[in-house]
Amino acid sequence: MAFKRRYLPSLGSFATFETAAKHLSFTLAGNELNVTQAAISQQIRGLEKALGATLFTRKHNSLELTPEGARLLTAVSSGLDAICDVVEAINSPDETCVITCSGTNAAVQYWFKPYADLMREAHPELKFVLLASDEDDTLRNYDEVDISLICGNERCEIGETLLYLFPEIVEPVCSPDYLSRRGPFPDTESLVGADLLELHRKHWSADAIGWRPLGWSDWFQARDYDGADAIYSVQSNSYPLLVNAAMNGEGIILGWHHLVRAHLQSGALCRLFDAPLRVDRGNYLKTNKASMDKPYVQEFINLMLRDASDIAAEAGD
Repeated sequence: MAFKRRYLPSLGSFATFETAAKHLSFTLAGNELNVTQAAISQQIRGLEKALGATLFTRKHNSLELTPEGARLLTAVSSGLDAICDVVEAINSPDETCVITCSGTNAAVQYWFKPYADLMREAHPELKFVLLASDEDDTLRNYDEVDISLICGNERCEIGETLLYLFPEIVEPVCSPDYLSRRGPFPDTESLVGADLLELHRKHWSADAIGWRPLGWSDWFQARDYDGADAIYSVQSNSYPLLVNAAMNGEGIILGWHHLVRAHLQSGALCRLFDAPLRVDRGNYLKTNKASMDKPYVQEFINLMLRDASDIAAEAGD
């Protein structure tokens, strides 16, 4: 007879059967389950009646499993073990480690993501949530956010933990292909007529971002040049879009050291000449105190701090 699940005897009767089969004694089974020998015997008879099979051979002072009983014991033990494993997993704390980071679109793509990839190579069980926004600066205050990249210590609040990374530095960069086609660019004046890729003012016009990114006008002013003849061939409020355009050979972008460093090292971008603009405001990791005891968080922070010290050294800090 093929049983459907809803017609099966109670789970309790199977558990009682497993205990009785383990001891081959209704008395010992009753002792373990804290019921009488008669209650065990009654449950077994009910189970045998429901299944239409004899599970035990009853002898004068002992019990033996019938072939049907032995088959049922294997299935019941396996099933109960599986249930116990699931119940234990449900009741146990989730050991899966998830690190949540927040920042601007560029910060998440060019800063957090490469380090997250390195961490996941070393720890495949580690997972990341990367929250990127150029419009919602409050992401850094969410309870589930472990680490944020922020610019300017004036934006911190009392009680927040900030780890200094490096100063704010930008300089002109482009692809080697663009440099060979349109260069050379030996000095500031040589950029007149070049295709400049500009971060649009909409990137900082909203209060949501909380700080004003540097632009070409700032760089020209620092070089004592008005930049009135500059040609902005592409403007966008998306910095990653401009970085991709520069790597595609479309023009020259102001590269933030910490965001384009990997592209400079790989050769996808190159410096035009030694002309960095440094602003006296720092970049910081804002850390959630409640996250510091989570697995791998400190290791992840140390990985970023190690490279941050190299970037700061390059800046002369």
